[in-house]
Amino acid sequence: MPRIALGLQYDGSAFCGWQTQASACAVQDALQRALRNFLHEEVQIVCAGRTDAGVHATYQVVHFDTQRVRPLAAWVRGVNAQLPATIAVRWARVVPPDFHARYSARARRYDYWILNDPVRAPLLVGRVGWVFRPLDVTAMQQAAALLVGTHDFSAFRSAECQAATPVRELRLLTVQRYGTLIRVRAVANAFLHHMVRNIVGTLVYVGLGRQPPQWAGEVLARRNRALAAPTFSADGLYLTHVEYHPAFDLPAPQDVPPLLT
Repeated sequence: MPRIALGLQYDGSAFCGWQTQASACAVQDALQRALRNFLHEEVQIVCAGRTDAGVHATYQVVHFDTQRVRPLAAWVRGVNAQLPATIAVRWARVVPPDFHARYSARARRYDYWILNDPVRAPLLVGRVGWVFRPLDVTAMQQAAALLVGTHDFSAFRSAECQAATPVRELRLLTVQRYGTLIRVRAVANAFLHHMVRNIVGTLVYVGLGRQPPQWAGEVLARRNRALAAPTFSADGLYLTHVEYHPAFDLPAPQDVPPLLT
């Protein structure tokens, strides 16, 4: 039975998260309906990362098995014809049976975009976080460097997190300013529930001068969620890449979310 991988983009503000819900308000629900209408059969979808309510994706990967045979272009155009405007299939590939969207992933990358401007931007509502006071990016970069590596990230884990272990390998955490926009980029083997948003909240506290950069390392070492900053909003968070073995030959990601170009 052929296994198909799809690359998705979606505006998460229109959905209650990735994972299917009884109210059918999730990205998975919309994709299931589109595939059912396109294939005239039910398929079981597996995704690379279960994004939360309000979180966007420019590079979500899913796979499913089906006996239907379609040209690759038809997987894109045919499924998109059944999807709402807030979701799009960007590419399709036939992958080997051992490919798994979640378990074959070597790493995941999230970008968090912050509008750092005294005045809110109506056209970016729901698409960026907003901090109206000036942020010290240098201090944020110093704090971010203390979090890179393999650690127990209990201090940045939500109470609802169901992961078996809080230990993760944070391979990259950078802070870069682009005019009034600031991008926090995080790459890890996997992420805990709300981990990126909790880290961003802590970096913002440092950027505002409420805490010194070394405070981020102290919070990490003490493994107590109550000591970190509040969870930052979902608005500016994007799943921007999932890394797989090159042998799977999946398309490369776009570097900057199209919504912000």
